[in-house]
Formats: sequence, structure tokens, C-alpha cells
Amino acid sequence: MAGTQNELSWSRCSYHVTLHHVTGYEHVGYLARRYDNRSLPLLALLRLPPCLALLAPSARRTIAPASAAMLARTIPAAARRVLTSSSSRRYSVYAWGTSAKGTIPVSEIIDEGKSGGGSSIIPGGGGTKFDIPQRLDVEKAFGIDDKNVTVKRVASGPTGTAAILSDGRCFVVGSNENGQLGTGEKVDVPVPKLLEAPESSPLSKSGVSTIRLGSNFSALIDDNGDLYSWGFGGSALSGMGCLGHGDAESHLRPKLVESLVEDGCYAADVAVGELHMTVLTTEGEVLTTGSGAYGRLGNLETADQLYLDPVELLGGEEVSQICSGHAFSLALTKDGIIHGWGRNDKGQLGVGASLSVDVYAMNALPSPIEGQLEGRIVTKIAAGHSHAAAVTDDGELFMWGSSAYLDPHLFPNLLHTQVVDVACGQDYTMALTKEGEVYTFGKGKTGVLGLASLKKANQPTLVEGLKGKKVTEMSAGLKHCMVLVEEDSDSSSGEEK
Repeated sequence: MAGTQNELSWSRCSYHVTLHHVTGYEHVGYLARRYDNRSLPLLALLRLPPCLALLAPSARRTIAPASAAMLARTIPAAARRVLTSSSSRRYSVYAWGTSAKGTIPVSEIIDEGKSGGGSSIIPGGGGTKFDIPQRLDVEKAFGIDDKNVTVKRVASGPTGTAAILSDGRCFVVGSNENGQLGTGEKVDVPVPKLLEAPESSPLSKSGVSTIRLGSNFSALIDDNGDLYSWGFGGSALSGMGCLGHGDAESHLRPKLVESLVEDGCYAADVAVGELHMTVLTTEGEVLTTGSGAYGRLGNLETADQLYLDPVELLGGEEVSQICSGHAFSLALTKDGIIHGWGRNDKGQLGVGASLSVDVYAMNALPSPIEGQLEGRIVTKIAAGHSHAAAVTDDGELFMWGSSAYLDPHLFPNLLHTQVVDVACGQDYTMALTKEGEVYTFGKGKTGVLGLASLKKANQPTLVEGLKGKKVTEMSAGLKHCMVLVEEDSDSSSGEEK
């Protein structure tokens, strides 16, 4: 065929893809799935050179050649797995901190959970502390018995843990008193359990791409960019609407947020707080819903919202990242500037002493976080319970909040390396370097620092238990954390300390 223009036609309603005027590409097959009366994108799996990409779904677009990275990010995951299964890397999982109700599913904790004994599953119990990294037996924990399947992502929530496998399945474990694990009942899950959706749900036909666990409710994004939420829907006393379904009803299994489907919106990321949810769309727009107390919705008002609505003050910005703490949120724009809103009782908004910081302190509109970050370009952000952190394009690490720093504080003892990622829990922080090493600091009484001690660390300290391993992803919960480690080809799946 003549011509070199690649045209993508993708409609939210009709879900079809058409590629025109492609020179020299050999068509090798199709992948399609259907659920209810909605038909998901019919994808032609092509032997494509790096120049061709499919952009995020929208009405109709004519696209020019783009990068292979864009292709990998935007083709639904089921298709990506077919394209990349032969070259997929394998990962092992390490965890440490306090395992309460099975949140660190090493073999002994799993055995306790199955037998119904052990302090880690007794309501109100202190849990089992691990102050050095523990390697999980992923076969035992998540039922991985296929060499072509590996753990793809991990998520440490306030009271739970989730693991997403490369085949799209997702396992959950931990406290479930509010139905936040989505298992269909309010019963704790001391042993990892497959997150399943009813046959009538679109999720039963797709895989999980991203999951965020909360203490009251949780949310996920599936392979197609659709958002689901479940758990406690709120109340008149605590605040309503955190699930974004238009009411205060609670749900014990993942439920599609239909308003986004109706508006033709796809979710790129989601963050959950105590009683509010923040969503980043594929178009770079930030939406919030739930309790409006302490200004956590970012729209000046403190009234609750039952549906996801745009944060108007960010309407002129293209946002690339979001994160949420207990009652505040942050958004990072494409030009590297952080905006924060919500509660500020611990200095978690990083605005310095210009605003009073007390139990009622808040900012109901997004405000830029400056101080030492002014003039710097931020590339990563993270939020813990009451503090936050950021990484710059020069690999510098900044932290603020937890009543320790009221504005961004630089940690100079990491200037010898380049920090590439950061994660925050409850009064502790994790930093990942370009070499794949993990540094932690903060309060260590729950074992979350992984430094073979329960003492506090004021400065970032190397986690020696991971020395010689290449960490690729981190996740920090309130009292436990998890990392993914890239495996050597001869690595085994057994546990080690």
C-alpha cells in the first residue's frame, strides 16, 4: 500500500481500531474480548517497528509515528503480554516491617493464617515484626506455578497487601473490616486470596493494571483504563462519596465507576486517602471525590462530593503524577512543579511557616510547593500518612511533613548517588537509587526501616539486607513495605533472609 500515515480510529462507544496506509507491516493476528454489550478494542497485533504507537483512547485521532515506550504504555495489557511474553523479566518479592493479619505473607505467616493461630492474625494483636528484608515464596503466597508468570507490581496499603501478576491476576491479604480487600465479605484475609469479580462485571474479562489499598476503601484500574472502587462508601458523620458512585453505599467487591465510562474518561492512576479518592485521567486531568473535610478535594469547599469532579485550579495544568496521604493530596505537573492541598497539621503540604500548622491547619485549594524546590524540576512524588517526599531530575531527595520539616528538606548524604524513586509510609521514607539500592529513614519501631533494628534513623541509611540486589519497585504501607527485585536467570523462588 502507498503512504506512510498511520490513522487510529477509536471510539469509546464502538471500540474499534483501524490502521490505514501502513507500509511494510505484516499482519499476524487479532486479539479481541467482549463483555456484556460493550466490546473492547479489537487489536491487530502487528510486527511493528518502534516508530508506531497507539495513543490514549479519545474520539478520533490521526497520529504520527511515536516511540516504542508510548506503544507499550497504551496498548491494553492483554495484548502487551502476548507481544512481550518471550522477553519478560522475572521478579522476586521482599518485604519487611510488621505483619498484621498476614500482610507480610512469608511461609510462617501463611502457615499461621491457615491454622488460625499466631499473633499476626489476632484482632488487636501487635503482629510479627521483621526488621530485615524477607524473601517471599511467590509460589506458596500467590500460587505461581508457571515459569512464564511473575509478580509484576506490589502494593502495601495501610492494613493490607496486594500483588499483581503478569497474567493480570491480583491477590490480596490483610485486614478487611470495611470490605477494603474486595473479597465479597467483611472477614480478614490472613492468607493471600485471589481478587475475583462477579461474572456480570466487566472486570471478570480483564486484568488488573494498578491497585491502591486504603484503610476504608480501595480502588484499581484494569487493563483497559477503567476505574473500579469498593469498600466503605462513607457516612453523614465521616463524609460520603469516596467510592465515586454517586451515593454513600458500600460495596464488598470491585464496582465499575460508571460516570467515567459515560464521560469517555480513562484512568491513568488513582490514589486513595482515608475518605477521599483522587484520579488522574489519561488526558492529564485531576478528579476528586469523597469527604470534603480539611479541603482534601481541592475545590475550596469542604462539602462532600459523590462523584469525581475536576480540581478546577489545576485545569490549566497537565498533570503527570498524583499521590494521597491520610487527608491530603499532591499533583505533579509535566513541568516539574508540585501542587498540594488538604490537611496540613504536620506540615505535609510543605508550605513552610507562612501558614499556621496546628490540628486544624488546611489548604482547600492546590498551592505550589516551593522553598528549596523552587527552580528545580521534580520527577517523582510520594505521600505517606502525614508527610511527603520528592525526587528531582538531578537525583536529589527532599522530604517534608511529620512535624519534622515544614517545607522541603534536602538530604545531602545521598548526593553521592542519584535517587530515582521514593515511597512514604507512616513517619518513614524509602529512596531507590539508580543502582537499585534502597535507603530508608524515619521511625523504625515497627521494623519498617529494614535495618536490623527498631531504632529511629534520622538520615537515609542503606538497607544492607538487599545489598547486591537490583530493586526496581517499592511500596510503603503504614507498618510494612515491599519491593520487587530483578532476578538473575538462575535465581530460585524459595525464601531467604
